[in-house]
Amino acid sequence: MEDSYEQMQRLEKARKRVERIKGFYKHLAAYLLINVFLLVLKAINLEPGEEFWAWKTFIVAGSWGFGLAVHGISVFGHNALLIQEWEDRKIKELMEREKNRAKRWE
Repeated sequence: MEDSYEQMQRLEKARKRVERIKGFYKHLAAYLLINVFLLVLKAINLEPGEEFWAWKTFIVAGSWGFGLAVHGISVFGHNALLIQEWEDRKIKELMEREKNRAKRWE
């Protein structure tokens, strides 16, 4: 029974982690969409003689980007190296899938 309880706890912890990761990617998508929109809008509506590449053009993207970076660190933190582990696992998985597919044709 204890193993079942521990397993449920690990499952709940994993679910919460996935929700935090999803939240970060939603935040990233919103950041990209809104900032691209704002920058295009700014480029279209430049006043005569106004410089696009001025710091004030990027103040929203920069400050929000800082917040996004903090969010990313809070989600991934020192576990950013897990991305490499995930890539390695995914490569092995795809290679195994390809190997199994090749065996079916033999």
